[in-house]
Amino acid sequence: MHRRSLLCLTAAVPQLRAAFAASSNWQQLFNGKDLTGWQHVGKGSMVVEDGLIRTQGGMGLLWWTGGKAGDCMIRVVFRMRDHNDNSGVFIRIPIEPREEWMPVHYGYEVQIDNEPEKSNETDYHATGTLYSLTKAMARPGKPGPEWNTMEITLDGPRTIVFVNGVKVTDYTEGQPVGPRKFSFEPFRGPRPSQGYMGLQNHGEHDVVFFKEVALKKLR
Repeated sequence: MHRRSLLCLTAAVPQLRAAFAASSNWQQLFNGKDLTGWQHVGKGSMVVEDGLIRTQGGMGLLWWTGGKAGDCMIRVVFRMRDHNDNSGVFIRIPIEPREEWMPVHYGYEVQIDNEPEKSNETDYHATGTLYSLTKAMARPGKPGPEWNTMEITLDGPRTIVFVNGVKVTDYTEGQPVGPRKFSFEPFRGPRPSQGYMGLQNHGEHDVVFFKEVALKKLR
């Protein structure tokens, strides 16, 4: 190897090590085998199928029992079975869920639905939005069976959502939100800086697969 190239590589080693350390700080919340560390409430259920979490039936919620999440990044890798299916990632749930509707009304659902217009919904209900509260800044969701990566950042009162590397939501508590359109939409009001998180099974005709759910602390 050329001496100059060797020096450049040597100089880059600390940065490479730092990058590796940062990437290894992700805590995998799904072990790829079973639902250890998770609990289901509501109708339907979640199962592990071929190393993936699969939604079935609904409406219910599979929530992570490892404690409240805040000041962190949450990475979820998912795909729809069909061209379009409905699900969601719940965040900022104030207390441990005992049924499926409290998280809807008092937490946030980061929506999974690429075609909300087919349900008489709008850009406030598209993949990556805080369901019915924030308007999508972009619509980068991929149809089934392609994989999607959702990264949710909880930074104090601020919630940022990227889908497939494109920012969809950037919301800070207290900013204006959309009006309620349907009775099943969440109550308006502040959410806690830390809360429980979970995955939604929406209905028997909506099947979504999750292959990764991971968390990394910001500080």
